[in-house]
Amino acid sequence: MTDPTIYALSSAAGRAGVAVIRVSGPAAGAVVQALCRTGLPKPRVLTLATLWRSAHFSDRSGDESVGNRLESESSLAESGVDCGYVAAESGFDGGGEVIDRACVIWCPAPRSFTGDDVAEFQVHGGRAVIDATLQAIGLVPGTTPAEPGAFTRRAFENNRMDLTEAEGLIDLIDAETEAQRRQSLRQMGGALGGLYEGWRTRMVSALALIAAEIDFSDEDLPDTLLDQARASLTVLTREMTDHLNDNRRGERLRDGLRVAIIGAPNVGKSTVLNWLAGRDAAIVSPVAGTTRDVIEVHLDIGGYPVTFADTAGLRETDDFIEQEGVRRARAWADQADFRLMVYDATEKTESVVSPSATDILIFNKADLVDRTEESQPGHWVSAKIGDGMTGALADVKQRLQAAYQVSDVPVMTRERHRLAVTDSKAALERALAAVDIDLMAEDVRLASNNLGRITGRVDVEDILDVVFRDFCIGK
Repeated sequence: MTDPTIYALSSAAGRAGVAVIRVSGPAAGAVVQALCRTGLPKPRVLTLATLWRSAHFSDRSGDESVGNRLESESSLAESGVDCGYVAAESGFDGGGEVIDRACVIWCPAPRSFTGDDVAEFQVHGGRAVIDATLQAIGLVPGTTPAEPGAFTRRAFENNRMDLTEAEGLIDLIDAETEAQRRQSLRQMGGALGGLYEGWRTRMVSALALIAAEIDFSDEDLPDTLLDQARASLTVLTREMTDHLNDNRRGERLRDGLRVAIIGAPNVGKSTVLNWLAGRDAAIVSPVAGTTRDVIEVHLDIGGYPVTFADTAGLRETDDFIEQEGVRRARAWADQADFRLMVYDATEKTESVVSPSATDILIFNKADLVDRTEESQPGHWVSAKIGDGMTGALADVKQRLQAAYQVSDVPVMTRERHRLAVTDSKAALERALAAVDIDLMAEDVRLASNNLGRITGRVDVEDILDVVFRDFCIGK
């Protein structure tokens, strides 16, 4: 059964200077000819064309349908035959109307994003133009609107990319910081998939040595075959262990680090958050207990994604609502990657909040005290006027750089990668401990299959929907 030709708006919805509409499938050439009323343009060359919307199809060629004739002419065009024609020759009536003047790109299979015939229309980005173009495409036989991720899924199914590259693509689309962009671009380029395929190739080579030992045990084979396999699998196990011990850098970079701003009431936590955000993200009041819920702000700090949370002041209280705020503050702080512990520099009494070794200490309202009294290590600041806050921010950046330290080895970016590598490593460890050579071979095969599921080189039908469901329509 031939796949339908899918189409969708690939650029963001809404008013814009230019909108991109993508078409992929066997009828993509017919769509170009139907809308442009000319032959197919030169492949992979931006071509200016008038787009038409016909009132209806009028078949003037007897039994042959217009859709079939257009598809036939599409095939001729790929062979270099000029298949240009005007409206009267195409089978369209002359009563249609012009939709837009647009740029058209024609990419015949297999040299396209999806591996199928692909056409893209760059139209003016008004809602009416987009709707009219989509409606005109939908009139061409064999076309259907695309589901989310349908174009990228076809690229995977046509071996234009593996699953890790597809995931890198969606991460690149969602990237909000420079570090996220670099990581996703590297994964989309095949770095992570290449690592796993390299491991899988080495496993297959080791499995071949084990199989030779099993199948040709009566032959005069070298005594070192099994030793070679064990040595290779031992090195692989060590590499996978190092890969898993990455402090979840890839996943943390995708989601962003979580930093809790905590302290007693009225020490200036909300003022600190507002300075970091560069705007009034939280209400500032001299009344203790103003902040009762967690206020999250997502920021780009030095190219790294960070979520800062202003929390309720930590203290004992009989107020039920404030108690809930304190509970949420403690829960958020417990899950944070690190904390900004804010103190009131004017207070001489010991705070009810005790810092940990990983906290960044901030003594706020330092402009109200004699600076010679600075006796505790930390950042003495006035968040209200910004004095000293650049030093605290530099400390935060150092923590981020340490958490996201760059490695030559590509990092895992999803939990499914981690689970598959963990299962694969466990299978190799069983293989190395196996006394029976048949069981050893079976565990190596399982280890190889687990890695293959990450890239999609083995049966992964059950996880395809999970991988592609987060894509937008048109991608």
